[in-house]
Amino acid sequence: MIVLTRLNDSHFAINPDLIERIHANPDTTLVMVDGANFIVTESMDDVIEKIASYRAHVIALAYDPSAGALPRGPRKL
Repeated sequence: MIVLTRLNDSHFAINPDLIERIHANPDTTLVMVDGANFIVTESMDDVIEKIASYRAHVIALAYDPSAGALPRGPRKL
């Protein structure tokens, strides 16, 4: 799950595997596979980075289950 922020500053977690597409015009809108829409304060690039980070974390856990903490800050790839 990734945590995002609604326009009213409330936070919510969403399963990134259920995001069908992301629009940015000017607000970032997530369109889910079931047709639901969520408008968030994060930029499209930020949402994509959160998704990539989440998926990297899942892969890391597959190789090392003791790597439970999600890394914070910039990382070298």
